Amino acid sequence: MTQDKSQQQLQVDFQQMVDEFFTVQCRYQSAIREIQTKLEILDDEFQMRHKRNPIHHMQSRMKSIQSMMEKLARKNAQRNIASAVENLTDIAGIRVICSYLQDVYTVAELLTRQDDIHVLKVRDYIKQPKANGYRSLHLVVEIPVFLSEGRVMVPVEIQIRTIAMDFWASLEHSLRYKAPGNIPEEISEELLQTASDIAILDQRMQTIHDKVDALEGNE
Repeated sequence: MTQDKSQQQLQVDFQQMVDEFFTVQCRYQSAIREIQTKLEILDDEFQMRHKRNPIHHMQSRMKSIQSMMEKLARKNAQRNIASAVENLTDIAGIRVICSYLQDVYTVAELLTRQDDIHVLKVRDYIKQPKANGYRSLHLVVEIPVFLSEGRVMVPVEIQIRTIAMDFWASLEHSLRYKAPGNIPEEISEELLQTASDIAILDQRMQTIHDKVDALEGNE
C-alpha cells in the first residue's frame, strides 16, 4: 500500500513538473522565434548586399524535461523546473549552419552587436576544438521577451558551424549513441583525424571562395 502511495506521489510530482514546464515553455519558444527572426533578416540583408546567403539553414530545439533533470543532477542542483530556469542556459537552442568558415564569425558578429542582445558566454570550439575533434562556435545570449506579465530576459544557446562541421558532429553523435562507452580508441582516433581533415577542407573552401570574390571584384 505504501508503495502504491509512493508511486502515486511520483506521478503527481511529475505531472506538476510537466504543468510548470508548459508554463515557462512559451517564453523559451518566443525567444527562439525572436532570434530566428533576427537571423533571417540578417541573412536576407546579406543576400541583398553580397548576392549570397551566409546561412545555409537553421534548426531549433527545446530541451526535454528528462534532459533538463539529467543536467541538473550533473550540476548537483535541485531537480525541478524553477531550478532549471535558474541554472540552465541551454533550455532553448538554435543551430545555425553556414556555408563558409568566415560566415560563422560574420553571423555571430552581426547578431551580437544588436543592442537588445546581451551576450552571456562565448565558447569558440573552432579555434580551440574539443578533445574529440568537435568544432563549433557556441554563444549564450539573452533576449527580451514581452509577455502579459511584462518583459522577461530569456537565455538562448546558439551553435554556429559550417556544413562540414555539422556533417561530422551529426555522424559522430550517431556513432557514439549506437555504442555508448564502447567506441574503441582506434575509432576515436579516426574520428579525430576526420575532424582535422574536415577543418582543412573548410579552410580550403574558404580560400577558394575568397579567390572567386577577388576575381569578381576585378571585373
